[in-house]
Amino acid sequence: MMSCKEGAMSAAEGEGPLLPSWYAGRSVLITGGTGFLGKVLIERLLWTCPAVGELHVLLRDKRGQPPRARLEQLKQSQAFDNVRLHCPGQLDKLRVVSGDVAQPRLGLDDAAILQLQEVSVVFHSAATVKFWESLETALHQNVTSVVALMDLCDQLPKLEALVHVSTAYSNAERRHIEERVYEAPAQLAGLRAMLDALPPSLLDDLTARYIAPKPNTYVFSKAVAEATIAQRPRKHYATAIVRPSIVVSSHRHPFPGWIENLAGPSGVVVGSGKGLVHAFNLDLDARADLIPVDITIDTMLAVAWEIATDKSPEVRVYNSCSQQNPITWRAFRDRVLRSARTHPFDQLMYYPFTFGVKNRYVYKALELVLQTIPLHIADYLARICGIKLQLSLVTVSSRLQAMNRVLAFFATRDWDEHVTNFVKGTRKYLLKEKDDNIPRARKMLERSVVYLCLL
Repeated sequence: MMSCKEGAMSAAEGEGPLLPSWYAGRSVLITGGTGFLGKVLIERLLWTCPAVGELHVLLRDKRGQPPRARLEQLKQSQAFDNVRLHCPGQLDKLRVVSGDVAQPRLGLDDAAILQLQEVSVVFHSAATVKFWESLETALHQNVTSVVALMDLCDQLPKLEALVHVSTAYSNAERRHIEERVYEAPAQLAGLRAMLDALPPSLLDDLTARYIAPKPNTYVFSKAVAEATIAQRPRKHYATAIVRPSIVVSSHRHPFPGWIENLAGPSGVVVGSGKGLVHAFNLDLDARADLIPVDITIDTMLAVAWEIATDKSPEVRVYNSCSQQNPITWRAFRDRVLRSARTHPFDQLMYYPFTFGVKNRYVYKALELVLQTIPLHIADYLARICGIKLQLSLVTVSSRLQAMNRVLAFFATRDWDEHVTNFVKGTRKYLLKEKDDNIPRARKMLERSVVYLCLL
């Protein structure tokens, strides 16, 4: 692996990899920098492009914590361990920009806009990713924020590239999705008028029918955002839309299997590995559109370079998914279970096994018998015995059902190695479980096998 110092020399001399040389001296603005994608984006820029200019991170007040304090907290992320160890000075390139994507003008004052005048590249990954956020909130955070961001971009004289992060499912109702922007499911102006006219209670009742055939407000708002970007008159910078599929733990960087949230497949890994989830509503033979986070970020870095170099007047679209080495949900499930049995989690609830069924009624029956009833009984017995649980098992059951409902729509190099790292990374980085506990966890796993056989 090239060190920061070696990379800096290559970039300065105009030698070595192309992207580090191109990013040398260029300042970057990042929204969503504290998120899963954002942290890896910052890490890849600091580590692989050592001569990169300042990285401006848009941050808002959150839970009483001001932006500057949040930036210092961000610098302590485990994602930057290699940077801290080998080239800690790189983290000094991070600059806080106090703002909020949910506010007019992104909440930026004149001083903040002046701070950004040297920015060459903008990566916009901030969004609400709740699948069934209210329509008003989803549009406000995922669409109106894009308009405000492009207004800002028009004021940045040195801007060369804007990269907007969308989703591969923005047109999920289509069988074949090309790398182009499709017609808007609704115009932003009309949506704003509807939101102003309808009371919230009525709007909530009508939302599912209004956004159909889009499966949820997240996908709907992302599709509207894409069309809004495409309809925007072109300025002095190039624009691209990157559509990653289901983003999972890292393949290699910052560490194999690095993960930090329970969204999507990582929730599946935890639920299955802990012996909590035993039924999924999915087509086992369908392709699982999974892509490691570091591959997604490397794609974004290359996209910014390409559109800035080509200076295309049209919005470029890039579908980012595992086309060359796909995996089915059956293979993913089998690898997760195999890895979870080899590297078992602490405090195992039951022996890890799951059934995947496409028929919704069969799935509901299995969920009731294998998950819902056992968890409710276990919760009841724990209360009788005076055992204090960190989280009610009834609540766990409800959350597992909600997770399955969300994933069902999307589920109707060497993946063996990656899934093993996914499980190990979930254990280490997400659940904070120590590798020293694996022998003890294996003993618990062996006992659970005996209990299963006795049943």
